[in-house]
Amino acid sequence: MAFSPKTRRYLVIFLLIGWGISLSYFALRSKKPALPGKEAIRFYRDNRLLMGTFWEVISPDKRSSAIVFAEVKRIENLLSKYIEGSEISQLNRTGKLKVSPDTFYIIKKSKEFWQASGGAFDITVAPLADLWGFTNQEHVVPNDDKIKLTLKLVGSDKIILHENDNVVEFKFPGMKIDLGAIAKGLALDCCVKILKENNIDSCLINAGGQVYALGEKSGSPWKVAIQNPRKPEITGVLKLKDKSVSTSGDYEQFFFKNGKRYCHIIDPKTGYPVSSGVSSVTVVTDSGIEADALSTAVFVLGKKSGEELLKKFPRATAKIF
Repeated sequence: MAFSPKTRRYLVIFLLIGWGISLSYFALRSKKPALPGKEAIRFYRDNRLLMGTFWEVISPDKRSSAIVFAEVKRIENLLSKYIEGSEISQLNRTGKLKVSPDTFYIIKKSKEFWQASGGAFDITVAPLADLWGFTNQEHVVPNDDKIKLTLKLVGSDKIILHENDNVVEFKFPGMKIDLGAIAKGLALDCCVKILKENNIDSCLINAGGQVYALGEKSGSPWKVAIQNPRKPEITGVLKLKDKSVSTSGDYEQFFFKNGKRYCHIIDPKTGYPVSSGVSSVTVVTDSGIEADALSTAVFVLGKKSGEELLKKFPRATAKIF
C-alpha cells in the first residue's frame, strides 16, 4: 500500500513498461465513430498513486476520478500496514482492537477465503513477508529454523472476531496481518457503490493490475488486454461489463539469490515464496474483493488445485499461465 522510495521507483518503471492488465489503449483508442448528427462521447482520464500502485480512472462523467480517489484514500488510511495510524497498523502493534465496519468486514471475508481455499489465501503471512525482506525491500533467504518459528504465527484461524462489538483479536503475540492481497478489491467495490449512488453508470477503474468495469463504454463492453507474464505481448482481450478482473503473478515483485528466483507471494503452508508452477493467474468475477482474493489463492495453489477452488465460485472464471 504506502511504500518506500525504492518501491516507488519500481512502480513508476513498471507503469512505463506495461501493467499485468493493460487497459489504456483499448479503453481510449477503440472508439466507435460517431453517428451522423451525434457528437462522440468525451472520456475523462486521470490517475493517482495510491495503495502502493497507480490507479487510473476513465469515464464519460468527469466527477468519477475525484470520487474514486477520495474513496481509495479512505480505504488506504484504514487498511495499510505502512501507515502508522491505520487500523491495521494499530492492530498489528496491539494484537486487539475495535475497528471500523469496513476493516471488520474485510478481515471476516479474508477468513472466509482462507477457509474456502484450504489455507492458501491467508492474511496472517505478514511476519513471513517481514522475514523474507519483502516489507522493507531488503531481501534475504532465511534459514529453515526461522521459517518454522515464524510459521507458528501464521493461520487465519488464529484471528478471533468479536461480532458484537467489531473487535479483532490475535491469538498469539507477534501475529500481524497484511491485506495487500485483498484491500484493492474492497476499495474497488466501495468505489463502484459510491459511483452508482451518484448516478454514474460508466467507468473503468484500473488499480495497477486489478480492474473494475462499471457499465459499458459507448454502448459496448469495456475491453481490457491481458499481458503475457514473460513477454511484452498481449495474450488476450476481455470484454467486461459490471465485472472485476484481477491478476496475480510472480513477475510483479521478486528477487534472485544464488541463481534462484523468489517471488513476493508467500505460501502460508511452507513459509517459502510460492513455486506452484504458474506464472500468473487472471480471475474475472462480479466483485473486486472476490477477484483479488481468488487470483492470489489460485496462484498459491497452482493450476490443478486452483481450478478445483474455482468450482466453489461459479461466477468466477480464470486464465492461468
